[in-house]
Amino acid sequence: MNSPATVRRTATARERARAELTREIKEEARRQLAATGAEGLSLRAVARELGMVSSALYRYYPSRDDLLTALIIDAYNALGAAAEHAIAGPAPARERWAAACHAIRGWARSNPHEYALIYGSPVPGYRAPEATIGPASRVPLAFAGVVGDALASGELAAPPEALPVTGALAEQAAALSAVLSVTATSAASSGALASVPPDALVRAVIAWTQLYGMISFELFGQFVGSFEPAEALFAYTVAQLTAFVGLR
Repeated sequence: MNSPATVRRTATARERARAELTREIKEEARRQLAATGAEGLSLRAVARELGMVSSALYRYYPSRDDLLTALIIDAYNALGAAAEHAIAGPAPARERWAAACHAIRGWARSNPHEYALIYGSPVPGYRAPEATIGPASRVPLAFAGVVGDALASGELAAPPEALPVTGALAEQAAALSAVLSVTATSAASSGALASVPPDALVRAVIAWTQLYGMISFELFGQFVGSFEPAEALFAYTVAQLTAFVGLR
């Protein structure tokens, strides 16, 4: 009979082998994303490239959608980690916000196909499960956290030209603030987010979406022949959007 130590070593070796094969499956799937896009992702093709039979791969990912979900979660987590790393530290809120913007662009430029997977056209027939919500929330929570911190430290003020937020928009912003405060990873962050005024939250959402519009234009070739390379335009836009949010 095997000793408990032998059983543990065997289990650990099996776990390591499974983790390594999972990594290889994902890497091959990402190569397929680059070559054919998400619509062309095929479990059979992944298995063939790895020298596996399809039935063996199905034990890891029962369907193409399961593999897509794993890639989407990885992409959101990687992007979220980049944003969270950028905002960490004692720098003024304005600098932290700008650092997050540049970190997100840097990640997108280094991982264009994964960026397209999460922010490009929807994959026909694919519906993202609830498991993607948490990873997808990391970037907006990072930005919202900067705004909450800025409010607490007196670094947030509405720009003079800001329009008031009223009616249905104010109600939506209040609902979003409640969701973000519940999702926040700490009690301090939760309290800060719950205190953010609706107009400040709306301006932050506008700036966030504009950021992705800029990055998408750059990655998908919309600046060719005009603002290429896009570094100067991006830096100017980040500065403008940071002021628009009201960070000082």
